[in-house]
Amino acid sequence: MLTSVERLLFVRGVPIFKELRDDFLVRLASVMDELSFPRDYTIFTEGQEGRSLYIVVSGRVRVHIGNRDLAQLDQGACFGEMSLFDAEPRSASVTTLDSCECLVLTQQQLYDAIDETPGIAINIIRLLSRRTRELNRKLNEAEKAQKSESAASRTV
Repeated sequence: MLTSVERLLFVRGVPIFKELRDDFLVRLASVMDELSFPRDYTIFTEGQEGRSLYIVVSGRVRVHIGNRDLAQLDQGACFGEMSLFDAEPRSASVTTLDSCECLVLTQQQLYDAIDETPGIAINIIRLLSRRTRELNRKLNEAEKAQKSESAASRTV
């Protein structure tokens, strides 16, 4: 478990919380729950209802749809953020690769934070945009590789 000071220092380094005032971060860090998960534990599954954002304090997680890995995330990375805004079921599953400690921010805590400091919404939008661009890049690379393989098999 993190002390109050350790929690503040950790939250200050998380990309979506950068550029936010310390007095705000102290309040935000104090309301987050800290959860521990063992190795190979599924934190949530695709299709589940979700209203929480998770931040990896220690350990690593894999984000996946079925057996297809989308990402591996480690210390300081967030996951589950999409469900905070659209109230749709989870779009992927998240499973621990190591034992993990995570901080959890609920939808209501986030909404209260956005009311007080709108900059947090901009930071989350940036995170979502980066992840969408990365996923698009991966899909484009997979499509190009598939076309190359298809063309190579036709010339053989």
